[in-house]
Amino acid sequence: MTIATPSGVTVAELPPTTRISLRIADPAAAGLALPTAIGARSAEGARTALCLGPDEWLIEAPEADRAAVLATVAGIAAPHSAVEVSDREITYALEGPAVLDLLATGCPRDLARMPVGSGARTVFDTAQVVLTRETQVRFHLTVWRSFAPHVRALLDIAGRELAADLDRNWLHG
Repeated sequence: MTIATPSGVTVAELPPTTRISLRIADPAAAGLALPTAIGARSAEGARTALCLGPDEWLIEAPEADRAAVLATVAGIAAPHSAVEVSDREITYALEGPAVLDLLATGCPRDLARMPVGSGARTVFDTAQVVLTRETQVRFHLTVWRSFAPHVRALLDIAGRELAADLDRNWLHG
């Protein structure tokens, strides 16, 4: 479902994807294109890998690639942990000229400094989320399913508050 907030930011729930939480000491041993800098993200077609820590990656792929991704991960010979977390999380796409203001209402990070194509584990209000910056004005916010209604409600409230601020500024500007 896509909803445009009064502040001009659209918030859309994205379709399900295959997600694997991968922990491995030697990323080269995984046989995957894994970035090594924390916050860096690599892509092979529609598959992405985000480095969340020195030995932790979030791998995402379309649902249609699920079997192939699971087979690839199952073929890793080095000691590792790979857990499919696809059903645990949902992702929202947030896009619009006020997206940084909307996210700033719940996220303590300076997202204006986050490079396009990168990502990070952070919090939105009290919920742990993974944010990726897709473009200058588009982010993906991935949150555990159990926290999604809370985060979605906060985004809606913040969108209304930003719109009220914009209206006030326009009236008094």
